[in-house]
Amino acid sequence: MSLRISDAGLALLLLAAGCGQSSDDPRVAAGALPDDVAGRGRIACRVSGATAFGDVCTAERAAVADGQMLTLRGPDGGFHRVVLASDGKTMTAADGAEPVKVAVAADGATEVAIRGDTYRLPAARAAAAPVARK
Repeated sequence: MSLRISDAGLALLLLAAGCGQSSDDPRVAAGALPDDVAGRGRIACRVSGATAFGDVCTAERAAVADGQMLTLRGPDGGFHRVVLASDGKTMTAADGAEPVKVAVAADGATEVAIRGDTYRLPAARAAAAPVARK
């Protein structure tokens, strides 16, 4: 069963900091993708050697036994699948070999990079509350 990317579960993605690590950055806040982004069905990405981001990719989310799976698709039909673990802090490539890197951009967007492709998940408008630091 596929779920809309605007579902609250995607908030967990914004808490992810990278392969096996957690984030203390307060900009990595809980919240879903803004409704206007989810309605368009497009996210910004830089894939296939592109030098600039463009709103030409899509994201699909589905629940899996060990968390949430995101399928990030490029305009050429290529895709990457990443799994956000149930703990909300660990993200790995669903297909195994390549590490996933997660960073927070200056505008608060979450950037997910894998195999030279980068996908931008915009910060939710309501995600202003800082995440508690440990």
